[in-house]
Amino acid sequence: MTIIPIILSGGVGARLWPVSRELHPKPFMRLADGQSLLQKTFARAAALPGVAEILTVTNRDLYFKTADDYAEINTSQVPTSFILEPFGRNTAPAIAMAALLAVEQHDEDAILLVFPADHLISNHDAFEQAVNQAAALARDGFLVTFGIAPSAPETGYGYIEADGHRVKRFIEKPNLATAEEYLASGRYLWNSGMFCFRAGTLLAQLGQHAPDVLAAARACLQVSDRAKKSKSIQIELNAAEFKLSPDISIDYALMERSGEVAVVNCDIGWSDIGSWSAISDLVAVDSHGNGVVGEAVLHDASHCYIQSDERVVSAVGVKNLVIIDTADALLVVDRSRVQDVKQIVTQLKARAHDACKVHRLVHRPWGTYTVLGEGERFKIKRIAVKPGGTLSLQMHHHRSEHWVVVNGIAKVVNGEQEYLVHTNESTFIPVGCRHRLENPGVTDLVMIEVQSGEYLGEDDIVRFQDEYGRA
Repeated sequence: MTIIPIILSGGVGARLWPVSRELHPKPFMRLADGQSLLQKTFARAAALPGVAEILTVTNRDLYFKTADDYAEINTSQVPTSFILEPFGRNTAPAIAMAALLAVEQHDEDAILLVFPADHLISNHDAFEQAVNQAAALARDGFLVTFGIAPSAPETGYGYIEADGHRVKRFIEKPNLATAEEYLASGRYLWNSGMFCFRAGTLLAQLGQHAPDVLAAARACLQVSDRAKKSKSIQIELNAAEFKLSPDISIDYALMERSGEVAVVNCDIGWSDIGSWSAISDLVAVDSHGNGVVGEAVLHDASHCYIQSDERVVSAVGVKNLVIIDTADALLVVDRSRVQDVKQIVTQLKARAHDACKVHRLVHRPWGTYTVLGEGERFKIKRIAVKPGGTLSLQMHHHRSEHWVVVNGIAKVVNGEQEYLVHTNESTFIPVGCRHRLENPGVTDLVMIEVQSGEYLGEDDIVRFQDEYGRA
């Protein structure tokens, strides 16, 4: 039996701001053990018997970040393919294109397992048993969803009414009174958003119940750019054609319309990590109910969750707070209001504030940069370039740059010149000069960049050549 896990890595996770941001969304959040939610999802999928490859659908701006996360943990060298979206278009188009690609690469009997990239599952043995049950149902022609036995009257999840393994109906997020009735009845399960299908069955059912979704997926794949590797493929979706895809979830497009839907009732230690309350539940607490990640000094504080990347956080005489401190943003919220954090993100977007998009530490295909300080007509960055990493051949209309190497060796193109800059040496890039930076060494190249000019925005970059397809 050929199994193809499909990891859907989209969504910002606004309720987990300020750690989750548009260009560093929830799947990349690192938990206390150092692994990201995306890495945990990949490792969980790769460990299943019969996995032929893992197919990830994500935004093209997150491809290199995703590939880096996989490279850290893919010790068994499971083949990894990618479908790269220019923008989000919901789950039905993503799953339809993944299914078409799976049939093309394998066959219609391949079993597709659809996993969101940002869920946490603690009981791996029970998870594998649930997958085996789902695969057996999928081979019998069912579209299978994974239902979670509810442990509380949760109003943030959709529900499934089940009769044995058959799904009677899907239900939107209920109010508290209705959720309490569902919990008491024992007939309802949480809808996890995980699915299992035989590839051929899924495409046939889409053709019957959502032909517009399937037709748009076929048309988009036909005109999209492909990069074939030995055991995998990378597809960058054509933006104009992808925009014609219906913006609809797989639940609405298919699962709620089909009469061939089954559910596996599973107890797998599942959480969708949807808020800071869910994160805090993963951390051990002290005798006063406080959980701390980082360093905190507390006095007369109780039932608080505190997370800090760098600074010491102190709290006096408070209770039931969530305090999240990052390099450029601080969140303080009552535990009962953590669902409302997304309202802060909405306001930041309305102000076009960078704090909803990026962190001070920004990841790029070649490495990272950190803004150390800025003011009128200047900005200071710490730039780290991975071994073999190469920035694009570029120029700026409005700023000059002064580079000081503090570790490693830099290979620099500066106008018509090409030369090496060693540790404790520097070089100057004038306004309007074509330039490129490369790390030819075997250790990270670290340098301090001082920008000076009338405009210092990241969009003042004209790329002429780029190793990563951004020119």
